[in-house]
Amino acid sequence: MVPEGNRCGVLLVNTGTPTEPTPRAVRKYLARFLSDPRIAPMNRLGWWFVLHLFILPKRARASAEKYRAIWTAEGSPFDVAHRKLESGLQRTFDDEGLDVMVRCAMSYGEPTILDSVRVLKDAGCERLVVLPLYPQSAYSTTGAVSDGVKRALRKARWDVPCDIIDNYHDDPTYIRAIAASIEHAGFQPDADDKVLFSFHSIPLADIETGDTYELQTGASSLAVAGELGIDRNRWTIGYQCRFDKGREWLSPFTRDVLARWAEAGVGRVFFVCPNFAVDCLETLYDIEYELKPHYFDCLRKAGQTPDARSFLYVPCLDRSRAHLKVLADVLHPYLKEVRHG
Repeated sequence: MVPEGNRCGVLLVNTGTPTEPTPRAVRKYLARFLSDPRIAPMNRLGWWFVLHLFILPKRARASAEKYRAIWTAEGSPFDVAHRKLESGLQRTFDDEGLDVMVRCAMSYGEPTILDSVRVLKDAGCERLVVLPLYPQSAYSTTGAVSDGVKRALRKARWDVPCDIIDNYHDDPTYIRAIAASIEHAGFQPDADDKVLFSFHSIPLADIETGDTYELQTGASSLAVAGELGIDRNRWTIGYQCRFDKGREWLSPFTRDVLARWAEAGVGRVFFVCPNFAVDCLETLYDIEYELKPHYFDCLRKAGQTPDARSFLYVPCLDRSRAHLKVLADVLHPYLKEVRHG
């Protein structure tokens, strides 16, 4: 916890996004992302050649097309949401009279963790609280943020007391916010509606070495279901976004769950991604252009006719007031002794 009488810097960290939906910008972003040993734990020299000669040239073009499909006049929806979160959370703490400075940073995008750390240092912050925007922590996400913050502090030559919040998977405000978002999307507890909690998959090797991500995803889902007041047969968990097929990944896979539900003839499917704080390529593109069509195809094969109500995506908390309250409530215990400005 931060001691009394010190201005505190709050750093919200997420994965990142390309600066523009072009192969060149996407290649730069993916090179950073796929060079992290927590993402691709392979021989560094051999992996560099494979990455730059084979993977990036192909994947950058394909990913750029996907990013173009979700890009807006304001730019990346991911970036826009983080700018709104940063300013909204700053206003929240200002209204509370807390001497806190809020900045967002990206592990692989812009602004970098180092960029934002330097801003907080130059602003006179004497303490630092880091909140990785991953409700359920994992070696490959929260662990990468921890690595990046430690590197940035060394490069900035900033010897500052620093708290890194590991997760908030069971935070009551977070659980209520996810449940409320499902209800707002039209979920009816008394109907035949089902909820699919879809999380980003991680390598099984991480689980085997002690990563508690799977336990956290289960606990979050169970808590949200309890908040909704639904039995176990009304919801399930799936995992999406495998990086490659050369490793074993945490399952069941979301695509397989959707196929089974289509064959079984369930009611409306409410699709929610509790571990994505902000909508991104994996939600805005993968769900709308890949997973939803996949489910509709499975319904047709099962002799059913899908319509707009068959599959309902529940947006991430994103830039909402509910999300600002979640983040503020998660951070407040670390700011109890921050002086009032």
